[in-house]
Formats: sequence, structure tokens, C-alpha cells
Amino acid sequence: MVGSSIVHRVQVHTTSSPLMGATVEQFEQAKNKLSTLKNDPGNEVKLKIYALFKQSTQGPCNTPKPGMLDFVNKVKWDAWKSLGSLSQEDARQQYCDLIGSLVQAEGGSSTPVAAQPAGSSTAYNTLLVTTEDDITTIKLNRPAKKNAITTEVKALSAGLTFCCSVFLFSAGAGDFYCSGNDLTNFTKIPEGGVELMAKQGGELLRKYVKAYIDFPKPLVAVVNGPAVGVSVTVLGLFDLVYATERATFHTPFSQLGQSAEGCSSYTFPKLMGAAKASEMLLFNKKLTAVQACELGLVTEVFPDSTFQSEVWTRLKAYAKLPRNSLALSKQLIRSVEKDRLHAVNDAEVERLTERWTSDECFNAVMSFFQAKAKL
Repeated sequence: MVGSSIVHRVQVHTTSSPLMGATVEQFEQAKNKLSTLKNDPGNEVKLKIYALFKQSTQGPCNTPKPGMLDFVNKVKWDAWKSLGSLSQEDARQQYCDLIGSLVQAEGGSSTPVAAQPAGSSTAYNTLLVTTEDDITTIKLNRPAKKNAITTEVKALSAGLTFCCSVFLFSAGAGDFYCSGNDLTNFTKIPEGGVELMAKQGGELLRKYVKAYIDFPKPLVAVVNGPAVGVSVTVLGLFDLVYATERATFHTPFSQLGQSAEGCSSYTFPKLMGAAKASEMLLFNKKLTAVQACELGLVTEVFPDSTFQSEVWTRLKAYAKLPRNSLALSKQLIRSVEKDRLHAVNDAEVERLTERWTSDECFNAVMSFFQAKAKL
């Protein structure tokens, strides 16, 4: 969000298991920490805290809407109602993350979150988070691995709820935007076997995509190079996609014995038509930036030499727009099909979980590694 209140400058990331929300004990600890705050976080943040508390303890809003003249209770009711069908488990996690970020922003100790003052940056193992000019940027930071996505990236993205009005997801070092999921994850079989690995991976993917579906503020992707797999499929959930002319877009799922993800089985046919979507999702067609733009997946393509400067000029202008107007307008656009997107995400994850445990998928991934080793 644009603004100066403390929540606008906080980066939220989960440190608990990405497959589980905060425990009841952690929730109680967060409630106790709330009383230790020295500074008033502002009405907007207090409304968010109230809504998450109600959602955590009672579930989705089930009380009658207050009258128009009951201003205070109506605002509180609207805040609670805006959380929709958010589960109590996820609400507890978000409540703990928010309280933790406020405590740490005041200089206290907080394990779940890290405060991110404007104009600063935080480095994780595989990504870089920065805030500048009221824009939060998450950059993948694995240039040696072509910015392949790790579980850390998915866990962090799934926990990002409180950030600036424009949330920018962009590759960092190197020439790639993102090469998709790190396939070496398939070689790290846990003690529970392939079935456990598939189940855990599926749940993490579900929450990762869900974060994009539910994100209440504008999402902008800045594609600075080739994009593969899930980094391409989730673009259908972004509000703007800017790409350099040398970017490419590739979803080689059938080649790897897998299936569509990121709601692309729904968003791609809607954007580009069934035949063109099938070329990508079934037959592994790679698109140039211009082709992706013509098909509606990309908003605009820029010359590589001026890409960053032109995009940042626009983003800085967007960040100055009234934040509530942006958020409410996005909610109107997304609300029509949010339930459908969640259903699609669930169906895709279920199918992928089956694929990951199949001999066909295992053999395809192993063939990929063997071919790569020969290069």
C-alpha cells in the first residue's frame, strides 16, 4: 500500500512449516505481544488485526451487516467480511505475521517476520526483497540455477499479504526471469517416500498459487528474460505483465510427464483461446515476448535497452495512485471468478500430485537430467 503507516513498509514471510498455519499457542502469544506495542499502528492496521482475529476465532463473517449510520461497526464488519472464505488456520498465520512485523518494526524480537523499512533490502538464500518508492520488489536470486524456484520462494510468496500497493515479482541476477520449479527437488525423496513428497509439494503449490488468487492489491510481473513453467502459468493471475523483447515463455509440462498448474488450465484458454493454449500447455510451444503479447499473456513488450527505466517510470507513477481505489477496483474485477480460480487450483494440484507419483513423470524427469548431463 502507498502510505506511511508501519504496515505499508513491512515484508511478511512465514517461518513455520509452509504446510501448516500458526498453532493456537502461537496465536495466543501474538495476542499477548499486541499489548506490548508502544506506537499506534493506525486505524487501517487495527482494522486488519480485528478482522484477522475474528476470522481466526469465529471463521468467515456470519453476522448481519450494521446499518449505514453505525459507522464504526460497519467499518469493522466490512474489514471482517473482506476476508471472505479465508480459513481460520490461514487467518491465525496472517494474524501472527502481522503482529510479529509490528513488534519487530518497533525494535522488538519477532521470529515470524522481518521488518523492511522503505528504501532498504533483505537477502534470503534464494531471493532479494526490496522496498523503494512505495514499491515492494521480490527478485529471484539464483543466477547459477537460472532462478529456479525453491520451497523458500513459495513459502515467502504465500505469506505476503501486507506490502506496498504495487507488488512486483521479478527475477534478480542473471539473464533469466525464472526457469520454473527446481527439478532437483525430485531427487530429494523424504523418509515418507514419493507419496509424502508429492503431498507436501502439492500443498505448498496450492498455497503458493492461492496467494496470487487472493492477493488484494495490484500485482505486476516484470519479465526480464526467459520464463519457464510455474513462473509462466501464474502470469494469468497478475494484473500487468511487462516483458523485455528477449523474454520467452515456455511450459514444457507434457515433456516432463506433468500437467498444468497456476490456474493456467483456466486462464490460458480464456486469454488466448483453446487452440493456442493447447499449443503451450499440451504441446510445449515456446512463445516469444511479442507472441505472448499478441495472445494477451503479456501486457506490453519493451526494447531490452530501455526495459528497466521505462517500466520503473510507470510503476512509480502507479504507486502514487490512491491505494484504496486500486484495491477495491481489483477486488471487483477478481471477485467474479475467485471461487472458480480456487476450484481450478485445487483440481490442478490434485492432478499434479498424481503425476508426481507416476512412473511416467519420474522417467521423464530422469530423461531430462540425463540429456542435460550429456550437454
